[in-house]
Amino acid sequence: MATDTLKSRADSGSSAAGGFGRLLLDNGALTALIVLVIALSVLSGDFLTTDNLLNIGVQAAVTAILAFGVTFVIVSAGIDLSVGSVAALSATVLAWSATSHGVPVALAVVLALATGIAAGLVNGFLTAYGKLPPFIATLAMLSVARGLSLVISGGVPIPFPDSVSHLGDTLGDWLPVPVLVMVVMGLLAAFVLGRTYIGRSMYAIGGNEEAARLSGLRVKRQKLAVYALSGVFAAVAGVVLASRLSSAQPQAADGYELDAIAAVVIGGASLAGGTGKASGTLIGALILAVLRNGLNLLSVSAFWQQVVIGVVIALAVLLDTVRRKAGATPVAAGTGGGNRGKQAATYGLAAVVTVAIVGATSFLHSGSASAGPKLGLSLSTLNNPFFVQIRDGAQAEAKKRGVDLTVTDARDDASQQADQLQNFTSSGYGAVIVNPVDSDAAGNSVKAAGKAGLPVIAVDRGVNKAKVAALVASDNVAGGELAAKTVAEKLGGKGRIVVLQGQAGTSAARERAEGFARGLKKYPGIKVLAQQPADFDRAKGLDVMSNLLQAHPDVQGVIAANDEMALGAIKALGAKAGRSVQVVGFDGTPDGLKAVKDGSLYASVAQQPTQLGRIAVTNALKALDGGKVAPMVKVPVKVVTRENVAGFTG
Repeated sequence: MATDTLKSRADSGSSAAGGFGRLLLDNGALTALIVLVIALSVLSGDFLTTDNLLNIGVQAAVTAILAFGVTFVIVSAGIDLSVGSVAALSATVLAWSATSHGVPVALAVVLALATGIAAGLVNGFLTAYGKLPPFIATLAMLSVARGLSLVISGGVPIPFPDSVSHLGDTLGDWLPVPVLVMVVMGLLAAFVLGRTYIGRSMYAIGGNEEAARLSGLRVKRQKLAVYALSGVFAAVAGVVLASRLSSAQPQAADGYELDAIAAVVIGGASLAGGTGKASGTLIGALILAVLRNGLNLLSVSAFWQQVVIGVVIALAVLLDTVRRKAGATPVAAGTGGGNRGKQAATYGLAAVVTVAIVGATSFLHSGSASAGPKLGLSLSTLNNPFFVQIRDGAQAEAKKRGVDLTVTDARDDASQQADQLQNFTSSGYGAVIVNPVDSDAAGNSVKAAGKAGLPVIAVDRGVNKAKVAALVASDNVAGGELAAKTVAEKLGGKGRIVVLQGQAGTSAARERAEGFARGLKKYPGIKVLAQQPADFDRAKGLDVMSNLLQAHPDVQGVIAANDEMALGAIKALGAKAGRSVQVVGFDGTPDGLKAVKDGSLYASVAQQPTQLGRIAVTNALKALDGGKVAPMVKVPVKVVTRENVAGFTG
């Protein structure tokens, strides 16, 4: 009897342990989110504040809305790589029709949603009736939608209608509208998956498409509907994103399709199809937002942030594999009331445990004070030597003055930069330095920082529709004129040239192109054979120049909107560079100056980026101390040639 009792207790203990393990396995994403929240609450006293938690909600909103749509596709064993581009196209259609063509805003919103549906239907048709793999069909739509967005906008951001821009505001000065939209779209996704015929069809198709077809399900029609739904959610996400930025950016949401897919997979959906829930997708999007927010607050390098997020995605897929091998299958939404009750209890218990532990950790940070002033620097990209030099100059000055400087990389994404500026605003920083991805898109975030009492210094590019304490910059337009003058005079006022433009939609590309055009007007003997964008990238500069040489082998000069493209052009020109073809770059980067020394690059219009960084930090500290700051601090550009390169320091 005693032996039986002991065995019974052991079995019950083992069963309890196994049940707890299965609970963690079945709710891996929720467990990961709880661990992240607790860890970041311990590591950063700025994480667990109302403002910061609302920031996380806003930053998760666009990814979550996109991911809800992608959930439909993945549940049905498909993939949709086009949602980021469709979001940008839908927002562009809305802004273009409402502001440029006087279409009533309500009708413009309908046109934006119709654009998303149309893109989704094309994806569905190519997949279901054209028999194209979903990867190929949606990859093609990714390119088509992005191209159409650039064509419609002309590569220039379009102001968003004020009546729609309120979607990026807050209710009662505290509740962000994007969070409300995210919740509404999440509930709609959960309803579609759990309570509708098409939702059940998604699970059936994803589980076994052939069995679904033999059961009488019209698989092809259902696929059309699935991709159309994904397009609708992408359109809504695009409108919310553009509302936050107060403008439709043709390059907006670039790469967001990967975040959306990652959120779905992290949330427990299987890429093999047949499983997935809207609640899991929301948790996946929150995990990505919490990670980015927390890593920013902890001043983790922008490069390491990408590594960490990649590792999290890989672990999520690995967990999915382990879960399936262990036989742990997420329950489809809407099946089984008992399971829904168990899920609700699980989420409730998780919330209670999280609040209790986080509340306890808050005592670790109570009464703590910052040792000195904290500055935040948000750069448009660190994938370009010019901006790396700005960072280096800023860091050197901050170190000299004993200041804590946090540097973030927006990766040429105006939305990511808005998130970073929000984090600085709500996390105890004394002042903010911003190098805008786009001058219009940064306006709302800079206004919010100003309302919070943070002085903002703009560096290299100005901020539109918002007041900054100072702009530390060279004049891109004047620099462009100087580049045109330099190449024209080298050619004796007559010759044939090509122009390599920067990334379409960015203010630097527009301003430098304007300067080139102004400068060349003064030299009627200079003929522009072609103007093509090469996206500020050396490899693209090489490719574009190689292509142009096929059509224009008689070219005599090249103006490039930065040194990276100029160096790519030099590679394409080979022995012609510096001899029969004169190349002028822009920025004065170390590699550019090296090419000037060896004669392959005739000149670079140098902006002295290191000085830009140093002066920006100096002015930020002056503004923080209440000192008088000049609203415009000009750092002169300088044409660097072989004759004066030895004395140029940058």
